[in-house]
Amino acid sequence: MNPKKKAILQMLCCAALWSTAGIFIKLVDWSPFVIAGWRSFFAGLVCLAYIRKEKLPFVWTRRTILSGVALALTFSLFVAANKLTSAANAIVLQFTAPVFIVIFSVLFFKKRFRLADIFAVLLTMAGISLFFFDKLSAGHQLGNILALGAGASFGCYYISLGESPENERMSSILIADALTFLIGLPFTVITHPVLTPVSVLVILLLGIFQLGIPYVLLAKAAEHCPPLACCLLGAVEPLLNPLWVLFLTGEVPGVCALCGGAAVIVTITLWSVWKYRHPEIAPAGV
Repeated sequence: MNPKKKAILQMLCCAALWSTAGIFIKLVDWSPFVIAGWRSFFAGLVCLAYIRKEKLPFVWTRRTILSGVALALTFSLFVAANKLTSAANAIVLQFTAPVFIVIFSVLFFKKRFRLADIFAVLLTMAGISLFFFDKLSAGHQLGNILALGAGASFGCYYISLGESPENERMSSILIADALTFLIGLPFTVITHPVLTPVSVLVILLLGIFQLGIPYVLLAKAAEHCPPLACCLLGAVEPLLNPLWVLFLTGEVPGVCALCGGAAVIVTITLWSVWKYRHPEIAPAGV
């Protein structure tokens, strides 16, 4: 398979697995930092197993440390946001990451994106906002702020990695998992989370299938997808989240949600096709 097409499929699978986070996180009555920490513990085992299988050398550099810190911050902020606000709020606000990539790249790295990329970001974010228009509320402001912070840190993660090789990408993910686990340890001791069969099962699902495997897919896809493309393809996640809700609770998306979903899917598809057909004028990665 063409490497670019394969990378797109990997990112779409990654987004599908990511989309289960909101439901699972709310099923566990633990501190968000405890959930994030133990989720990352099991995700780290998946990452470590993949690194050993592929015989990738672990890299401890300024780039991997910075990207690892940014990703660890994303993990913790996103779980906390899901506990303090709705899953829809947390997802839509975290996916301001493409906007932060453009803003940070222009402000700090003097990068210039083509007009098509700017329009793709704006239309994607407009579509996501419309998708959750009737679910964004004035309350839960702290959770909303944390989710927005997760979007900013996620954008920093993409920027700090840039066009790095696979071993650096996997090293940064392993560092992020380790840091998130260490952050959660004190909260585990302080809060004494209650262990039940459901909570243990959910944490295993979160760590292995919702976080561990998707970030292996993300690391592999990033080799052929620039940062902006990864973010835009990952934006499929908030479209899948209400489908899980529909299957589990019977909730039917409204007209605004359907229109927003159509806008995001069309934007991502057209933008990806344009990128594929115009590689010689594709925007530089950051």
